[in-house]
Amino acid sequence: MEGIQVSLEKVGPSQNIAVIKVGGYIDTTTSAELEHSLSTLLKENSYNIIIDLGNVDYISSAGWGIFISEIKGIRGKSGDLKLVRMVPDVYEVFELLEFHYILKAFDTLEEAIADFDGVGSSGAGSLQSPSAAHQVGNSVSASEPETDIAQVQPGLEAGGESEPQTLEEKLRQVVIEKPDSGLFQLIKALNTPRFGNIKLGWFEMRKYLKQLNLDSKKKRVQFFKQHTFG
Repeated sequence: MEGIQVSLEKVGPSQNIAVIKVGGYIDTTTSAELEHSLSTLLKENSYNIIIDLGNVDYISSAGWGIFISEIKGIRGKSGDLKLVRMVPDVYEVFELLEFHYILKAFDTLEEAIADFDGVGSSGAGSLQSPSAAHQVGNSVSASEPETDIAQVQPGLEAGGESEPQTLEEKLRQVVIEKPDSGLFQLIKALNTPRFGNIKLGWFEMRKYLKQLNLDSKKKRVQFFKQHTFG
């Protein structure tokens, strides 16, 4: 069907997780093919499902409705439906509609697969756990202590002598130096030698900024003013 591409594969240690890869856009004219693929899996009693949206540019209310209408029945069969690799524009709508309270979303396919095994977070719309996100290069940093965000003390000053140590402190410092930056600019700044080349995905960055109450440019600018001029 023009406008959408749908493919199916089985993954996981026991090949018991179905991945529906979707490309193009999902609206009233294209959603039938996706709905058919999902219905076929459910008829085959396949209830562990991942929807890979990495190549989807747009999802209308009809597309979101497919996921929302099936999730209760899927979980009633001890399964789950998870979304992965949403592009920023799609994720913004996903969050605006507050579907992150209903469906889990992940940066990568591997994280979603791990979540089926109980390795990932358990809350709806959850992302990688804070302790696993302290990545330096391609490995987990062993030098940075795990820190509860609530315990991090504010007060980092722009141009201060002491360098930030924890991930949360580094995020605060990046915000102080680039208060009017968007998420991608903050991610890029964090992934520099000065901050230990920490690599965060778009979802992870949003999660941390929310926990730090810095999830909007207005809040970040206010934080900058308080800690620079206050």
